[in-house]
Amino acid sequence: MKIVVLVGGVGGARFLLGVKTALGLPAIGAGESPHEITALVNTGDDVWMHGLRICPDLDTCMYTLGGGIDTERGWGHAGETWTVKEELAAYGAEPTWFGLGDKDIATHLIRSRMLRAGYPLSAVTEALCDRWQPGVRLLPMSDDRVETHVVIDDPENPEQQKAVHFQEWWVRYRAGLPAHSIVAVGNDEAKPGPGVLDALAEADVVLLAPSNPVVSVGTTLGVPGVRDALRKSRAKVVGVSPIIGGKALRGMADACLTAIGVETSAEAVGRHYGARSEGGVLDGWLVAPEDHEVTVPGVDVRAVPLLMSDVDATADMVRAALDVAGVSLG
Repeated sequence: MKIVVLVGGVGGARFLLGVKTALGLPAIGAGESPHEITALVNTGDDVWMHGLRICPDLDTCMYTLGGGIDTERGWGHAGETWTVKEELAAYGAEPTWFGLGDKDIATHLIRSRMLRAGYPLSAVTEALCDRWQPGVRLLPMSDDRVETHVVIDDPENPEQQKAVHFQEWWVRYRAGLPAHSIVAVGNDEAKPGPGVLDALAEADVVLLAPSNPVVSVGTTLGVPGVRDALRKSRAKVVGVSPIIGGKALRGMADACLTAIGVETSAEAVGRHYGARSEGGVLDGWLVAPEDHEVTVPGVDVRAVPLLMSDVDATADMVRAALDVAGVSLG
């Protein structure tokens, strides 16, 4: 079986642990299996800092699946140290609001060196995965530079607006400043990364992880050609709601949904994705038991437990999604 999953960062990475477990693979690391898992990973959060190219979602997936993630924070290396961060602060080097750990910097150094040597991000990611052995093929949504920016009121001059990188809005301001708009700069001109369209065409099932529907899954769907490939795929497409009982349980998806005029509810997000039969992308939509009355026209909506409390619970969620897709693991 070939399974393709559209993912973002922490939530997407944890969902992938469940996908691996459901397919009989070890949650951490590589293992033998007749099945193939491909993750199409958002790169709109990527940013240059201190001369290094940072790819938060790719790295979170790679570290999580390879056993190197800091499980308490959900991002960055386990056992991290912060000597370089402290020295940068002593120099007064900006930005001071985004911390890079010493081990993490090694990943960014390798990536930046390879990018400057002319290697595309997809090839760089493959090389980095040789070290981590995630057991999942991690494909950047695009090799082209795409960066999500957020238009906010300027904190220093509230009468004016300014655009900041998504990371600044998310990390520095904790999404506390209302977003007037969210724009994936460069997305309109980007091309799908190598293997992305083929993976969608050959998939037996496509899953939309419970990642941010605006700046993670939404950004990936916004790469020209991806949404059309998803609609034309022979695979059933099943999404998992990131909203439970009207609340975003991870990150600040509610702030992103508000920015694009979508209500923070499982039904609103399902309707935002839309039915594939009506020009959207979904065949099935998993919602939490408390959202069992949700309806999305043209979509098979089912209520199952959606809390990713541990790997086994997440694997059960994945099995439910496969059931909606009419796929049997045999």
